[in-house]
Amino acid sequence: MAKYKHLPIYKLTYDLLNAITKETRHFPKDFKYSLGTKIRDEAIELVVFIYKANANRENRVDNVRMILERLQVIELLLRLSRDMQLLSISAFASLVVLTEDISRQASGWLRSSDNRKAESE
Repeated sequence: MAKYKHLPIYKLTYDLLNAITKETRHFPKDFKYSLGTKIRDEAIELVVFIYKANANRENRVDNVRMILERLQVIELLLRLSRDMQLLSISAFASLVVLTEDISRQASGWLRSSDNRKAESE
């Protein structure tokens, strides 16, 4: 089993978490501790599910599906942040690009895991 820290999806997710942390730091106080915290918490959970998906082959498909679900929640929260003008257009765009890259890798991981699961049955 590869160490999760060396996985490209982990590196992208950590970059996303880092960028979200930097951007939400500038949210107004009214939103920093509600919306900002929620976005960061979702990104942290995303990292946790990547670790779980890599560590446990038996539940990998479920964990990768949770990764994709968390990404949708993060994208929704980022969109809300942009619509409320809490994020600049450039910050929003760079964060969405990261979420799309992570989603592509997670979808590939899901297809690969589904194929392996089908072959073993």
